[in-house]
Amino acid sequence: MRALALAASLALVAPSLAAADTALSAEVGAKGLAPTIARLETLASPTDVDRFALGGLRFLRVVEGTLQTRWKVGLTNSMQMLPFLRLPIPENPTPAAFDPAVVAQVFRDAATGLDAARAPLAEIPAGSDFGLEISLADIWFDINADGARDSNESLMNVAGPMIMGWQWSERDPATPAPVIRFDAADAAWLSAYTHLLGGVSEVVLAYDPTAAITKATTASAALYDLNDVHMAPDDFNRQFGEFADIIAMVLGALNQTPDAARATSAHGHFLAMIGDNRDFWTRVALETDNDREWLPNDKQQSALGVTVPPGTAQVWQGVLADAEGLLTGKVLAPYWRLDDSAGVNVGAMFTKPAAIDLIGWIQGADALPYLEKGKLVSGANWNAFAQLVSGEAMLFTLYLN
Repeated sequence: MRALALAASLALVAPSLAAADTALSAEVGAKGLAPTIARLETLASPTDVDRFALGGLRFLRVVEGTLQTRWKVGLTNSMQMLPFLRLPIPENPTPAAFDPAVVAQVFRDAATGLDAARAPLAEIPAGSDFGLEISLADIWFDINADGARDSNESLMNVAGPMIMGWQWSERDPATPAPVIRFDAADAAWLSAYTHLLGGVSEVVLAYDPTAAITKATTASAALYDLNDVHMAPDDFNRQFGEFADIIAMVLGALNQTPDAARATSAHGHFLAMIGDNRDFWTRVALETDNDREWLPNDKQQSALGVTVPPGTAQVWQGVLADAEGLLTGKVLAPYWRLDDSAGVNVGAMFTKPAAIDLIGWIQGADALPYLEKGKLVSGANWNAFAQLVSGEAMLFTLYLN
């Protein structure tokens, strides 16, 4: 389970790199992401290896940029339900003043960076024949933007504590980081991930949280100042107050008129993600080698130490089909006040977005514009997938994309 959790987290923060040889891996380890990207961008006649490397490094640079922005303003442990805000980072002893607009800026920058990461991947033919080795030990994020690699800035140290919790400190530190040999199938896998996180970014921007964060943080500061005795950071009441702040921010952001263009863009990203993921499974099924695979077919093994059950690709296609059906409105999601003859048109929530009032949705008045007669999505494909992966469906979902 720990190996699977590690793979799932790495799938979010280190999808794919490539190199003309292992020199690129060493270059990243020695110089960092930005300098290596700059060199690749100057190549007059890039190969498919170079394109793959550039796409992967640009993706990782997006992650690094979010970590740097968070470190600058001391945004270390809040809003962890969102990607890019989940990874733990060290405390900044002298952070800049927090600006509520910084959260939207993180996702605005991410959306732009993810588009840039995808661009070179689209130029790689499906049948391109290359194999590239990357040691995950060479990957690091310059969190404090000082140009030097600190001990807590490696990929393993950034992701490890979140995955394993207290068990991270009890691991054998001599355990080597995985070495992966990436190939053409991984270009489709990475492209799918850029669409997934691009879609999430567009949803956040469609319901820009800046005003809601401003309101909640202003009120929280005023309440703090009213107290004669200030609670310690680990006090339960203070922690619950911070949780209430987060809930207020989320509900406040959702209950506003969204940016329709952003919502439509998110819808397109999620559909493209499904297309790229199918492309990945088509490509990987044709592979006959078995050499340090990132995500293997039934005849291969993962270099991450994860056992992918035989038949995963076929069962996952059913899950993808259900997701596509929901996004296109061909099947409907269940709603608690309706029987099996009607449900929620999820696709319409993207193409005709509106403010989301939680109470109105629970009662039904605000849900009504999206409720219609039709076939409900079946839980059979998801249940088959969950059974196949022995109850680790959510972790495998992050890994498989």
